[in-house]
Amino acid sequence: MPDIRIDCVVGARPNFIKMASVMKALSERPHFKSRLIHTGQHYSPEMSSSFFHDLEIPVPGVNLDVGAGSQIQQMAEIMCRLEPLFEQDRPAILLVVGDVTSTVASALAAVKLGIRVAHVEAGLRSFDLTMPEEINRIVTDRISHYLFASEPSGVQNLLAEGISRESIHFTGNVMIDTLLRFRDKASASTMLDQLKLIPKGYAVVTMHRAANVDEPDRLRGFIAMLQELARSLPVVFPIHPRTQGRMANAGIGTEGLVIAPPLGYLDFLRLMMDARLMLTDSGGIQEETTILQVPCLTMRANTERPVTVTDGTNRLIGVDPTDILKAAREVLNGGWAPSGRTPELWDGRAGLRIVDALEASV
Repeated sequence: MPDIRIDCVVGARPNFIKMASVMKALSERPHFKSRLIHTGQHYSPEMSSSFFHDLEIPVPGVNLDVGAGSQIQQMAEIMCRLEPLFEQDRPAILLVVGDVTSTVASALAAVKLGIRVAHVEAGLRSFDLTMPEEINRIVTDRISHYLFASEPSGVQNLLAEGISRESIHFTGNVMIDTLLRFRDKASASTMLDQLKLIPKGYAVVTMHRAANVDEPDRLRGFIAMLQELARSLPVVFPIHPRTQGRMANAGIGTEGLVIAPPLGYLDFLRLMMDARLMLTDSGGIQEETTILQVPCLTMRANTERPVTVTDGTNRLIGVDPTDILKAAREVLNGGWAPSGRTPELWDGRAGLRIVDALEASV
């Protein structure tokens, strides 16, 4: 078989975690030649470079270095910088993961130039078009040639939208590949000691979505709720740069919370592994806590990952701080202790299945 060039695009924290699985699988097939392209969407070391080291991802062959800007500005910069790159050194396939700005921008640039696009984590839907990520998912799926679904709902959604069955592959969850591969390594992290935490004696919160952090009064209500919860156990809050900026602008303090900077993958996985409770508005954390068997309260009105609710340890709790606090206390008092099961094909081999499918199609 002749060599096949695949360009793989990353740009934000979730991309790195997912791409680690695919890059490893590609490296084990000598006829696949992969190039990693970093858009620079996340440009701080804590949100970017540390992940390459932690996840044993090769240094990117290209860094577009788009830096800060609005979503539209970043999309435009990514597309403009990819066009000459693809015209000069054209891949057979562009592989993108997830639902961030880098995902949709690079997919659009590729398909405009006649390059086939493979989308990992295809078909996830929140059915909420106010979420930028939902628009990114829909657009990327419509222009992709290969669609790799992480859970059965993804397959069902794509079929309902008229996507050809031959283009859809149910391969499992690459984020879980990475978690299973690095769980033992994460156990060696000293993060609990650094923060003076006791296993199963603390909660962890992450919060970054625009709907939760951009409106000052809503954000203030969330922080007050977390401070009240912190009267019962330590609440660890690794603050996302977006959230930190919104809090600073609104004059919202963090008294009573255990504040941490954005963490590398291994340190954050260590925190999740021994948490008594997770509170989040993230998609990936809903999946990771399902595998780790940690109760997770998702502070959103919807989720694009329903299998984490039906099979896993996730509970969709909405955005009312009173409801969130009540649900958290239920967990702490033993009133809600989910006994989740591992979703289908979340077995650490999703990356291999993706590469198998690509190999069979070219």
